[in-house]
Amino acid sequence: MTAIATLGSHCSLQVLKGAKDEGFKTILVCEKKREKLYRRFPFIDEFILVDHFKEILNENTQKNLEKNNAVIIPHGTLIAQMTSEEIESIKTPIFGNKWILRWESNREMKEKLMKEAKLPIPKPVSSPDEIDKLVIVKRQGAAGGKGYFMASSEQDYIKKRNELIQQKIISEDEVLYIQEYAAGVLAYLQYFYSPLNNQLEFFGVDQRHESDIEGLARIPSEQQIKTKKVPSFNVIGNSPLVIRESLLEEVYEMGENFVQVSKRIVPPGMNGPFCIEGVYNENARFTSFEFSARIVAGTNIYMDGSPYYSLLYNEQMSMGKRIAREIKIASKSNQLEVVTT
Repeated sequence: MTAIATLGSHCSLQVLKGAKDEGFKTILVCEKKREKLYRRFPFIDEFILVDHFKEILNENTQKNLEKNNAVIIPHGTLIAQMTSEEIESIKTPIFGNKWILRWESNREMKEKLMKEAKLPIPKPVSSPDEIDKLVIVKRQGAAGGKGYFMASSEQDYIKKRNELIQQKIISEDEVLYIQEYAAGVLAYLQYFYSPLNNQLEFFGVDQRHESDIEGLARIPSEQQIKTKKVPSFNVIGNSPLVIRESLLEEVYEMGENFVQVSKRIVPPGMNGPFCIEGVYNENARFTSFEFSARIVAGTNIYMDGSPYYSLLYNEQMSMGKRIAREIKIASKSNQLEVVTT
């Protein structure tokens, strides 16, 4: 019987609870410092204790996962903790397409894929001396918003970058990505694509709460101007959002375009969960500034199912459970290689 494994972080509780509900053995690769937390949850069958998540690459860990016939569910921590080369070297089957995670981790590759999918994206800025309006500066990979900052000129960029280097939030040689800032209502669109039935499902929408940029918005403007601290965009939590029904057609169209382009550019394509992230402006036009090619932490708010999934399933269905259901169907029909890489 196939087991389901993941790293103890990000959305592991949702993933393993969904796996247990679908009848799988559950395995948590857990840093020793977090063991006490995860021992509280009875649906975790086995712990692989490590000092650091990179130990999933070790031969003993790989043999343990192989012995259990495990499938690894990737999430943001995997991308944040390891290089693309390290992820691609994992011998244990990974749910979805591990090759597309490289495209998520590299800003230029991410931009190319989004353009190919005809997603409306903010204009990229190639160098700081070209900044002539408000921009947002981002780090590579899944940084959770930490180290991001806004700038309105080259001088502003240099000043804030140097401050973050001094605070050791970013490194001096770190390559940063600059794009025009898109204002509007944040909307993180969550999807699931099944290669088994060639169907795209729209799972739900979340908004992310970032500190301390949100806290600064509650301070009077006079005090905001006086503060010298570079605001952080570090994600603290998520809240649910339901968008206007008239916007759903475009939501599905964007997701389907992304799936089709991914099949062509990064075979076998965008299988499993993914997220298109952006904002709606005053004309209800969507601008997409990111994508995540795996389950996102915002799905944690829908552990008992989302409003949109209640239209598709007559049962409570989290994203974790949906992943496990896909693996179960694939396993029973001898198609695990279709849903894993």
